Amino acid sequence: MGFTNLDELIEASKAPKNKSLATFKPSTIERLEIQKDDREWKNEWKELRKQGDLFSQDKEPEILIPKLPYKFYYRFKDDSGKSSRLMIEDWEIGQLYWNCLRAAEGDESIALNKVRQQYEEEFITKKEIYFFLGTTKQWHMRRANNPFVIIGVFYPKKESQISLF
Repeated sequence: MGFTNLDELIEASKAPKNKSLATFKPSTIERLEIQKDDREWKNEWKELRKQGDLFSQDKEPEILIPKLPYKFYYRFKDDSGKSSRLMIEDWEIGQLYWNCLRAAEGDESIALNKVRQQYEEEFITKKEIYFFLGTTKQWHMRRANNPFVIIGVFYPKKESQISLF
């Protein structure tokens, strides 16, 4: 069963149901919001990666993937008309950014415009948008006001209903 009301989903995330994964159909997507983020991984995360895998036979150091210098959010309305903003943690938007940056020969503003074009114009006008929402243990256990983030975006093509007459 999918959700269309964010407050109902947040309520279902509490005990005894403790729902932490759901599909969600927004009524309206208002826009994609882009926010600058740190360009480098935190030092403690870098140090953790240096430790490597104790059980790995491969003694080569792991390559640290580049960190996305932006965070992406969808601002949307649910079936009650309530406007919300959730971060998109889906790998796909990050890969789209890197591909657009490469195509734009390193020009971040062009790359961000291409990401916006895909997630606003292409998806919103030509696709049905569904979110896969999930929580992290940290925010779920803290009982955050809204522990959910967008862990995936599903966008099948809009089906236009054929007239019977």
